[in-house]
Amino acid sequence: MADSLRDLLLKSGIVQQVRDEKRTKAAESAATRAPRKDSPAPQRKPGAGGHGKPAQRPNQGRQEIDLAKAYALRAQTEAQERKRAEHEAAEQARIKRERKAKVQQLLQGQALNLAEAELVRHFEYGGKIRRVHVDAAQLRALNAGELGVVQQGGRYLLVRREVVDQLREIDAGQIALLVEPGATSGIGEDGVPDDLVW
Repeated sequence: MADSLRDLLLKSGIVQQVRDEKRTKAAESAATRAPRKDSPAPQRKPGAGGHGKPAQRPNQGRQEIDLAKAYALRAQTEAQERKRAEHEAAEQARIKRERKAKVQQLLQGQALNLAEAELVRHFEYGGKIRRVHVDAAQLRALNAGELGVVQQGGRYLLVRREVVDQLREIDAGQIALLVEPGATSGIGEDGVPDDLVW
């Protein structure tokens, strides 16, 4: 009984048959793994090949370049938008400064406000009730539309109608009160007489 189990199996032919089957399976799998000329190259797993580099797809390099170009284009577009917005804001600020200088030049020396005025004329401006101090003659002229009130630097200035008309061309938003001539007998839109003193 010196024969080992292996020797016995070899004599019977069972082991040879198992070896042949393994060889045919290995040959078939090698044939399926071999690249075909009409199919794309096989994908490699990261770390395969002994280089330690992840496998790249054939178009992956091109996609990365395209992605880099897209990011660069996006950054360039955003920079242009920022520059345009800054330029627009600077232009608006310049126009506002010029308008303010023109208004100051126009209103210089034109205010008819009196320090000793005893009457107060109330009016609505900017959603709030405002007031300007006037005397009796100015109150009549204001209610007749011969005078107007303009806002400048937080103050309300009483000026002639011609000045208000010139101001309308520059910045109509600063006109606080101007009664149109021929208004219905001094009664405002709210039904309260314009010359009513509170």
